[in-house]
Amino acid sequence: MKFKFSPLFIVVLLISSCQKPSSSTNPKTEDQNLTSYVNPFIGTGGHGHTFPGATLPFGMMQLSPDTRLDGWDGCSGYHYSDSYIYGFSHTHLSGTGVSDYGDILLMPTTSVQFNNGSDGKPGYKAPFTHKNEIATPGYYEVKLDSTDIKVNLTVSQRSGIHQYQFPSHDNQFVVLDLEHRDKLLSHEITQIDNKTIQGHRHSAAWATDQRLYFYITFSEEIASIQYNQENQPTKVVFEFKNPNNNPVYAKVGISAVDGDGARKNLEQEIGQKSFDEVKSEAQNLWESQLQKIVVETPHQDDKVNFYSALYHTMIAPNLYQDVDGRYRGMDLKIHQNEDFDYYTVFSLWDTYRATHPLYTIIEQERTNDFINTFIAKNNEGGIMPIWDLSGCYTGCMIGYHAVPVIADAYLKGIRGYDADQAFEAMVNSATQDHLGLDSYKSFAFIPVENESESVSKTLEYAYDDWTIAQMAKAMGNEKAYEDYLQRAQFYKNIFDPESQFMRGRFRNTWFAPFDPYEVNFNYTEANSWQYSFYVPQDISGFMTLLGGKEALEKRLDDLFTANVETSGRQQADITGLIGQYAHGNEPSHHMAYLYNFVNKPYKTQERVSQILNELYKNDPDGISGNEDCGQMSAWYVFSSMGFYPVTPGSNTYIIGTPLMEESTIHFENGNTFTIIAENLSKENKYIQSVLLNDTSLEQTFINHEDITKGGTLKFTMGNAPSQWGTQEGNQPKTSIDKHLIVPVPFIAEGDVAFKGETLVALKSVDVKSNIFYSVNGIDFMEYKKPFKISDKTELKVYAESQGKRSPIVSTQFYKIDPNISIELKKPYANQYNGGGQNALIDGIFGTQDFRTGVWQGFHDNDLIATVNLGSTRTVEEIGIGFLEDQRSWIFLPSEVECFGSLDGTTFEKIDTIINFDSSIPKENSSIQRITFKTKPKSYQYIKIHAKTLGQLPEWHISHEDGRSWLFADEISIN
Repeated sequence: MKFKFSPLFIVVLLISSCQKPSSSTNPKTEDQNLTSYVNPFIGTGGHGHTFPGATLPFGMMQLSPDTRLDGWDGCSGYHYSDSYIYGFSHTHLSGTGVSDYGDILLMPTTSVQFNNGSDGKPGYKAPFTHKNEIATPGYYEVKLDSTDIKVNLTVSQRSGIHQYQFPSHDNQFVVLDLEHRDKLLSHEITQIDNKTIQGHRHSAAWATDQRLYFYITFSEEIASIQYNQENQPTKVVFEFKNPNNNPVYAKVGISAVDGDGARKNLEQEIGQKSFDEVKSEAQNLWESQLQKIVVETPHQDDKVNFYSALYHTMIAPNLYQDVDGRYRGMDLKIHQNEDFDYYTVFSLWDTYRATHPLYTIIEQERTNDFINTFIAKNNEGGIMPIWDLSGCYTGCMIGYHAVPVIADAYLKGIRGYDADQAFEAMVNSATQDHLGLDSYKSFAFIPVENESESVSKTLEYAYDDWTIAQMAKAMGNEKAYEDYLQRAQFYKNIFDPESQFMRGRFRNTWFAPFDPYEVNFNYTEANSWQYSFYVPQDISGFMTLLGGKEALEKRLDDLFTANVETSGRQQADITGLIGQYAHGNEPSHHMAYLYNFVNKPYKTQERVSQILNELYKNDPDGISGNEDCGQMSAWYVFSSMGFYPVTPGSNTYIIGTPLMEESTIHFENGNTFTIIAENLSKENKYIQSVLLNDTSLEQTFINHEDITKGGTLKFTMGNAPSQWGTQEGNQPKTSIDKHLIVPVPFIAEGDVAFKGETLVALKSVDVKSNIFYSVNGIDFMEYKKPFKISDKTELKVYAESQGKRSPIVSTQFYKIDPNISIELKKPYANQYNGGGQNALIDGIFGTQDFRTGVWQGFHDNDLIATVNLGSTRTVEEIGIGFLEDQRSWIFLPSEVECFGSLDGTTFEKIDTIINFDSSIPKENSSIQRITFKTKPKSYQYIKIHAKTLGQLPEWHISHEDGRSWLFADEISIN
């Protein structure tokens, strides 16, 4: 769930330590540490959702300041526009769109305070300014202005050190707050001795049962302890007697296993080491990590953007295993492991696209650990992660994208795991019956009425299935190869040949009315523009559906020049717009590279150069959308070197245009691969020629093996498009040429809820296939021409071609009493139209999922519906259904009135129902059908007025600016 946001003031000044270099010359990287080019504040403004604090590559601890307690732009706990620090907690998420973490808050202060100050009353929060703030990889410091305390932070993998320099030896206090941010499930604070504290914090937020243990040792003796309550305190204030005013150090170990784990982590990683020793080790480790790719450019901001991006790709996933090999699995039990490192925080819907492919180049050993982690999670929890967090399945996002991560690695020769177990886990993910997979397997697409986000899920499942097919083929499993290659073509069943967009199939018709700009429940954080190009596994097949190369080129041109406005619901993730290309969200990330597939690489070069130069900046608001655990940055890292993995699992990278004059990749096997761009400038963005190891490369792609075996890729650049890569045969290609499916026919004309009769026409995206249909169980007959339906009917259809059949799809047609009509005084939202004007009288009842297209939705509007029965009838009972899903802002009406009339002008009240209570939060969705009963009486008109709640209740997280939805369905009159 994404929360509403308000426009924020974007701060553009950076702290002095991270200011843009003013020198016009470019110091060689060997003369300056690469860590000096990292600006951790990039992404902390706008909607980047990053944090600036201290962490190690893929480390368990993220020790960072917290400036924000909630809200969408507070997901990481820090936002650059804030001016107060609440304290310093030990876990943070990098660039996510949902909030969590912020565990075990410590805050130095000069008075006893239990209140954090968020309510405007005195508290321990303190103002700060960015001029007194410094952040570099593995290190953070700030001065708290109101108390004049200087704070320095650094970390090891599972532990960290706070250094507090108080202004005087008097009034030295440190607050430990376990209530900070998430809902507290259980906790413990125990004093071990006069310098040591131990405890745990179990909390619920995005991760519904997060368990974290801590072990803290202070450098000074604790003189006194004050608790916020006698029994089970959640907040503690420690006072220190420090007559020499030495810096106060707090060494903190954390563990998801137990207190002993936290203690061992601290003792083995930090022990007696000084702050400076740990800081030096952290900075050296980051320097080693960043040396994996060494770039040269005369443009200092580009270098800062590059190394900040590379840094951000190395923050998550996070180590989730103690020094003794123990970890908490997806079953929340403790497991012992000696064979690999176990991780959490896999934002796979984002990171399978470019972040994990980047790891197959610069993190091959760690990729083995990631895959072993996937296998372990499958064994522990019954399925591989989609978005896992601290031993919990969050249920967030779509697809089963651990699958392409494994297949991509396997096909690239990264195989430090049990491949058979990995493949079994992949198939297990693909054969579930949840999240629309039951429909997907049965119908070869997901119907709108069966599952939300049906278009996006069908497309992403199809790609995932293609990667299963590729791995099956490599393993010699021909049956699985055939099965999953067929599933990889299911995208064809949601391609509308008339509009040429990917559309939802609603009762086997196309969801209508259709607006490709509309953000609605058929797509995941996107609209049809932003998902209709997502067929990376079969771009040739997609091109054929469109009508060939010229058609795809035109569609891409239209994409990048379309109106930048979207319609439908507000979606904060859709940012970084160039036309309807949305770089701030992941479904668009491959699109600029598709021009190569139509032999127009110069258009790829133009768009990639535009994105690199306009949508990444050396500023807090320097990322055009959520960083998303490295994906936004991985796009930059790849693209600035000159290539990008459009189709992970194909072992090819599509060439774009380099931003760096020179990039050298250092592999774990000792090989190096260097990309050189001669005659490069901002204007000279067009490739004139390419040499791979001194041999002319005319193809606009490069293979993974060509990179990893080492060598040189040399670009010669110019200021105008060239003929390079434009000849037939030089373009990349992904295509499915075997085991072709027969697409499922669709209802091209006809209303599934109609008055009188409806004329039904059937079509298929495959015009060569033959269509067959059955009416009410009668034998199938071949479709030749449109036919009429005049009664309630079950229609079944399938297609056949060359001895193969599509699945059979059934549609129920409903006949509406032709004498009944309905008038709506207030407009419904098109994205929740329920089937149109007659949705409330069509005989079709909504289910508990509001996103299945059956409910009619009204946003901040009353429902005022008048049903004309066509003639005077005796009425005894009137009913109407409402949906409640408070998490999605859908509330029951505040009251419902029912009226009757003979002439449609003068109405008498039948009854009012007002027993709806929105004061208590409810976790689950439910349907409430209300009934008005009256003594038998004659009416021709029945009017129902359901009053919307309006502003969300005070307890709701979006209370301040949120307005409720009213979802209704099916007025019955007896």
